[in-house]
Amino acid sequence: MIALLSRLFVKNRENVKDPTVRRAWGTLVSVSGILLNLLLFAAKFVVGTLSGSIAIRADALNNLSDAGSSAISLVSFKLSAKPADRHHPFGHARIEYIASMIVSFLILFVGVELVRSAIDKLLAPVASSFTLVSYIILGVSVALKLWMSYFNHTVGKKVDSDVMRATAIDYLADAGSTLAVLIAALLTGLMPENIAPYIDPVMGLLVAALIFFAGLRVLNETKNHLLGEAPDEATVENIRRIVSEYPEALGIHDLAVHSYGPGRTLASLHVEVDGKRDIFCTHDTIDLIERRLRYECGIECTIHLDPIAVGDPEVDAWRERICALALKLDERLRIHDFRMVPGTTHTNLIFDMEVPFELSEDDSSIKARLAEAIAAEAPNYFAVITVDRV
Repeated sequence: MIALLSRLFVKNRENVKDPTVRRAWGTLVSVSGILLNLLLFAAKFVVGTLSGSIAIRADALNNLSDAGSSAISLVSFKLSAKPADRHHPFGHARIEYIASMIVSFLILFVGVELVRSAIDKLLAPVASSFTLVSYIILGVSVALKLWMSYFNHTVGKKVDSDVMRATAIDYLADAGSTLAVLIAALLTGLMPENIAPYIDPVMGLLVAALIFFAGLRVLNETKNHLLGEAPDEATVENIRRIVSEYPEALGIHDLAVHSYGPGRTLASLHVEVDGKRDIFCTHDTIDLIERRLRYECGIECTIHLDPIAVGDPEVDAWRERICALALKLDERLRIHDFRMVPGTTHTNLIFDMEVPFELSEDDSSIKARLAEAIAAEAPNYFAVITVDRV
């Protein structure tokens, strides 16, 4: 079905890096979601009103909010495809993250309304009556929601869309909640009269819990994107792999990756190079690395050169001693940008130390402990340490 729809409505459908193609995919998924959710809303609202089921009417309201979510997705795809301008030099792709957050708020709002309605019915229970049509509509709804979740997940993964992945999670929760409503409808006809009126509102609360879970999950994922999060392991590994293929690059550190939305990733990093090499040759190598990262990984990268002393026996020996002392403090500590500045009364050992965020000890304490260890071995050698949290 997905292949058929894409052939009909998406030209050059495999070229997902093209903003026009990506927007066409987004339009197809969003319009499909709007139409199917409106159809489900109308059918469930009629059945829920006729049967007196609060759970079915709440499920219908959920479908209406899903149609609104799809409309938000449709608008966000159009806006995110706008090119960069003077006021937004990094483009507009992060609008998709904002759209995902709006979707999460809509999901949570539906959950709140459902809890309110279910509690009202628990306080004043009224038996619901279901027909064969009710069961058929609920069953079809479960099947459609599962397909819509798969559709959004598949296309969201293909075009790297957070708003589609968020909608896929929402639809999966919808399928579960509708299945719960269907079970409630079946149980209502089988239970004694004194119990039957309570099944519908209790199941409504269960549906609300599923909806809340979906909404909070989408909100958490979107929040991480907006606040900024660590790059995924595959991205870091690709960057390190490309840099390591050049013998002139002796080390890599201070890697920072910033996502401005799908298809817009910026990065910066430091590369250690031999300070004795010709600067023009070294700069040429850095240009090649930046070019490869742009075309192979889609990352606009800025690389800072860190010249280090290579082949100096004293510097090499002290670098190894400092690395060994750092490992004694914690095996996760790493040293880079090591330099020695000799003076008449003392020698400064200047370097950066990578400290994992998981290490709860504060930076000043870590620096003090390493400086003391160095002073114990060589009192006239002073440590000048910069801590990099990684």
